[in-house]
Amino acid sequence: MLTKALQNPFVSTLAVALIVVALPLVVGSNFHIRLATMVYIFSIVVLGLNLLMGYAGQVSLGHAGFFILGAYSVALGPSQLGLNPWLSMAGGVALTSALAFVIGRPLLRLSGYHLAMATLAFGAIVYVFITNEVDLTGGPDGMQVQRANLSVLGLSHLMSWYWLAGGFLVLSMLILSNLLSSPAGRALRALHDSEVAAGVLGIDVARAKLMAFVISAALAALAGANLALLDGHITPAAGGILRSVELLTMAVVGGLGSLVGSVAGAAFLVLLPQFLTEFHDYEHAILGFLLVVIMVMLPLGIVPSLNAVMRRWLP
Repeated sequence: MLTKALQNPFVSTLAVALIVVALPLVVGSNFHIRLATMVYIFSIVVLGLNLLMGYAGQVSLGHAGFFILGAYSVALGPSQLGLNPWLSMAGGVALTSALAFVIGRPLLRLSGYHLAMATLAFGAIVYVFITNEVDLTGGPDGMQVQRANLSVLGLSHLMSWYWLAGGFLVLSMLILSNLLSSPAGRALRALHDSEVAAGVLGIDVARAKLMAFVISAALAALAGANLALLDGHITPAAGGILRSVELLTMAVVGGLGSLVGSVAGAAFLVLLPQFLTEFHDYEHAILGFLLVVIMVMLPLGIVPSLNAVMRRWLP
C-alpha cells in the first residue's frame, strides 16, 4: 500500500509542494535559495523531457533549443517589441509550442537513433542562429533581460522568484499528473511499450507523439524564460549541445517514467557539482564516476530503483 502511494503522481506532486513550502524554513541563505530555485527551473524542463521519453518513448537531444528560445523570448520581447516581460514569457511559450508542432510532425516520423540525431540537429541550428545573429541577440556575449516586476509580499527578488519557480513546478506536475491519469496518458504508456500494438488498439500514434512533443517543448520554454528573468542576462551557452545532454542525463538519472524522478535527477545534477568544487581539477572526473556508479547500481534511475527496493521490503 505504501509503495503504491509513493508511485502515485498526485502523491508525488503533494510531496514536492510540501518541500517547496518547507525548504525556506530550513535554509535561509541566498546561495541555498538560488540553488533550490535552479533545481525547480530545471525540473520543469526534465518533466517535459520525461513525458516525451519516459512515457511516449521518443528520444530528444535537442530540448536545449526549446529552452533557449523561451529564454530569449523574454529578452527580445521587451527590447525589440516593447512587450511586458510576463507577456513575453507567455508569447515565448506559445510560439515555441507552435514551432514544436510544426517541426514535430516530420521529425516524429523518425524513431530511435534517427530521431535523436534529428532533434540534435534542431538544437544545433537554434544555437548557431542565436550565436551568429549579433545585432538581434548580442551574439556569444548574450544580452540583458529586463527584470520582471515581481514582489511577493514584499520579499526580495530572489525569494519571490523561488516561490514563482516552485509554483510553476508544482503546477506542471499537477497538469502532467492529470494528463497521465487520463485516456491520453494511458495512450502514451501503450505507445511506449509498442507503437504497433498501440496502433492496433486504435490509438492515433502520430497525434499522441506530437502531443507529448509539444507539451515537453512548452515546459522547456517556460523553464528557459524563468532562468532568464531570474538571472537578468542570457547567453547562447545556456542552450548549447552540452545543455541538451545535461537535461537528458537528469531525466535518465532521476528515472524515466517517474515525475518525482525528474525532480530528483535535476536536484542531483544541480546540487552535486556544488559539493565537488573543493576537488578542483578532479571535479568532472568524480562527477562522471558517480554517474557511472548510479547507472550500474540503480539502472532504472534513482526513484524507480528505490521504489523497486521498497516494494521488496515494504507492504
